[in-house]
Amino acid sequence: MLFVIDIGNSNTVMGVYDGECLVENWRIRTEKDVTADEFNVMVQGLFAVSSVSLNQIDRTIISSVVPSMVRNLDAYCRRYLNHAPHWVDAKSYPGMPILLSNPAEVGADRIVNGVAAFAKYKTSLIVIDFGTATTFDAISPEGAYLGGAISPGIKLAAEALFQKASKLPRVELFVPPPTVVGTDTATCMQSGIIFGYAGLVDGMVMRMKKEMGTNPRVIATGGLADLMFQVAETIEAVEPALTLAGLKLIHDSMDSA
Repeated sequence: MLFVIDIGNSNTVMGVYDGECLVENWRIRTEKDVTADEFNVMVQGLFAVSSVSLNQIDRTIISSVVPSMVRNLDAYCRRYLNHAPHWVDAKSYPGMPILLSNPAEVGADRIVNGVAAFAKYKTSLIVIDFGTATTFDAISPEGAYLGGAISPGIKLAAEALFQKASKLPRVELFVPPPTVVGTDTATCMQSGIIFGYAGLVDGMVMRMKKEMGTNPRVIATGGLADLMFQVAETIEAVEPALTLAGLKLIHDSMDSA
């Protein structure tokens, strides 16, 4: 079985593929100083309540935007899974040309998302990933990675507001408020953060579409994708397992090469 791991700044998403089927998946907080032994304890706990045995894992592929975790997760795979993982980089999937002056700068998660999105939709795309940062990635009709944009994530922007405006309380960001015009401090903040961020998303998408000169599909993934799907007018679909699917596709392409 294939173990797929995406390490983000806030969350780490993991899954297990048995052939073409994603049989397990988990989302946990990223602990940037985790040791190989600590990571093993956490993984053992997840598999203990799973239908899959850790002994069935014979291959692992990892994408990461947290350099400090690479050494220890590499050690975890070698020590506890008895194999070296494949680490995704700009050279991992030649089928998606990266049309940047320095392809190595592209985050592994953005490559993985682009691969999975184009494999499913086979058209030009804007892929939005709502994580610690919100990333916008442009994919050409031929499947090339054109570039994109990075903005502060919703929670990151909200946290800055909570910390710097001492009289403003923390508010929940799971559900949009009933109206844009808030009637108390909490709903005013929820409106400004959630609907304001939807305006950012829609504005960025419209500008990207104009520059791309196509009519791309707009899909979203990441922890707050469902929330933004409710309020942003340009998002057409949410793909919660996009990153895991991309890791599987990249691994399969290496096997067939």
